[in-house]
This record gives sequence, C-alpha cells and structure tokens, in this order.
Amino acid sequence: MALKKPKAPAEELEQTVQGEQPDDAKKTRAKSKAAPKKSQSGTKAKTSKKAAEDVDDANEKKRYVTQSSPIDEPVISIAERRDAQTESDKVKNQLLDLMESYKAERVLTDFVQGVEKINGSFAAVLYHGDFKVIIPATEAIIPPKDYRGKDPEVVHRYMLTKRLGTEFDYIVKGMDPETGIAVASRLDAMKARQKEYYFTRDWDGNNKIYEGILAEARIVSVIKSGIFVDLFGAECFISMKELSYQRFIDAGAYYRPGQRIIVRILKVDRSDRNNVKVAASVKRAQKNPFEKAIQKYVVGSHYIGTVTMVDPNGVFVAMEGGVDCLCDYPKRGRPPIGSQVTVKILGIDRGKQRIWGVITHTTTAI
Repeated sequence: MALKKPKAPAEELEQTVQGEQPDDAKKTRAKSKAAPKKSQSGTKAKTSKKAAEDVDDANEKKRYVTQSSPIDEPVISIAERRDAQTESDKVKNQLLDLMESYKAERVLTDFVQGVEKINGSFAAVLYHGDFKVIIPATEAIIPPKDYRGKDPEVVHRYMLTKRLGTEFDYIVKGMDPETGIAVASRLDAMKARQKEYYFTRDWDGNNKIYEGILAEARIVSVIKSGIFVDLFGAECFISMKELSYQRFIDAGAYYRPGQRIIVRILKVDRSDRNNVKVAASVKRAQKNPFEKAIQKYVVGSHYIGTVTMVDPNGVFVAMEGGVDCLCDYPKRGRPPIGSQVTVKILGIDRGKQRIWGVITHTTTAI
C-alpha cells in the first residue's frame, strides 16, 4: 500500500527536514593531538611518566563518554542478536512503528510537545523519535457541544494548549518518510482503547474496566476546579470534591498534565459504543484518613496547620494527618492561602467526620 503524503504547507515541511551534515562539519569534529602545555614562565610543563599516563587515561575516558553514536556501518555483535542500537537502527525502528500504526492501526503513545497553526487550523505536535507527528485539533480533542458564541479555532487552540505535556494515544493516518512527517488521529486511538477495555470480555465474561475497581489514569488537562483524565480512551472530569479528603482552591497546585494517578471507577455507561462515559474519583482510591488522624487531636488544644482555602463557610486549615479544620474568620482579617497558622480545636464530630476550631495566631505566609 502506498503511503499517503500529509497535506502540510511547504514551509512546514522545510522546517522539519533534517538533511545530512556536510563533510566539512564532520571534519571539524576530528580530534587533533593537543600541543604540550607551557608553564607561566614559558617553559614546557614537566610531568612524570605516571602522571602522563593518568592524563592519557582521563582523555581516553572522556573520549569514550562523549563518543557520538556509531555511523551507519556493519557492526560485529557480541551475541546472535545485537542489543546496542546505532542511530540508523533507531530511525528504522521509529519508521517501522509509524508504518505499522498506519497499516495495522497499531496505537502509539507520545507526549504533546507543541501547538502549531497549519493551513489555518491548529494542531497538536508530537515527536516519535526524529519523526514529527501532527494531530489536527478535530482529531485530537473531543469538541464541546456548545462553543458559547466563541470562534471554534480559538477554543481549539485553548484546549490544545491546556494539554501540552500530556500523553496522547494516536493512530497514524498518513505519512511522508522523506520529510519525516506523519498525520495521526487521537480520536481513532481512543475508540480502539474503548473497544479493548470497555467491550472486550475475559473468559469469565467480565469487562476489563467496571465499577468499583482501581485503574491508572492519565491527566490530560488541569483547570482550577478539577482535572480531565484519560481512562483507556474515555475522557472523564474529576471535580475538586473527588480529588482529596482535604479542601484546596486550585487543582493546578497539585496536579499537572502528563501525570499518572490511581482512581476508583464509580460508574461506566456503555449504552453508546462510540461514546463511553465514565465517572471516577481520586479520593475514593485512598483510605479515609479521618479515623487515624483524629486520634492526634484533643479538644481545647492548639496545633499548627496551613490555610488551603477560604470561602463563605470560613477558613479551611490543613492539619497533620490529611484532615481539615474549619475555622471562623479571624477578627484581624482572613489569612492568605498558604499561611501557617495556629488553631485551637473547639470540636470534633466523628459521625460527620468534621473538625472545627478558631485561628489564634498567623505564623508565616508562604
């Protein structure tokens, strides 16, 4: 099957073409013997035979460590199959990966390295080794149902930018080995993942992903109120309420795109085979710290903590052990987020798993 050449502007192709280095550049890398050093008085530096050998050994070691990759020539292997790879081997394997993805719809995974505007539309840019992989926005993100009157291209650019640094699964749809450019689809890869994990059954008749199990998720985007994760081809939003037993004001302070986390699957909706819906929780994948932490605190005593959130209910202070203490606003004014404060415990409700108190002193502001 002939490989499809991606539609990209000429200037885009020219920027990604990496030609061979000229012979002159190669010659400049050839090492010449260093001239003997002279002392400050103008005479040649005298060294013992052992010192000279040490210098030679050091130079040899340095030469070995900084040695460039072997050129494309036959290599005698230690075993029947050679483990060490030349640069040519790596490029060939990368090309084989892309070709296999193109012909057999194999799912590949790489990190989003950039966002570019190509032919008037935005696209995510990934690199599979030396090959540049372009995923148009329409094939990289699940478009919103309502753009709220905003320009779709502006929305696409925002959504792609929020996904910089995350992992994208993709299937190659076309490629040009000469320019080192491939065009791919993330949405097709997501459908393949969904088919494998949500609709394929084992010998006992169970799906791989079902309610109640723990699963590894990849964070694809972070906003102030929560995170978006990729759960084997299904995107899911996890709100602040399901992120932690403690309260904080900005999810971006604790999570980042590309991070992998453990979640508990709360619900799976398979009614639409083309759009699996999943609900998950980071908090419920962990043990509730309240019962263990509550033994550390005594009503009427003072403890230190850190202000994590301020809202109309009061000031939330994170205490040692993973629990929060809800405090009234201090008379001197509310402390800033990140401040270390002293809290007097006024009450503990084991049934509702709540602690409340009053801030008696603000120590530091981080």
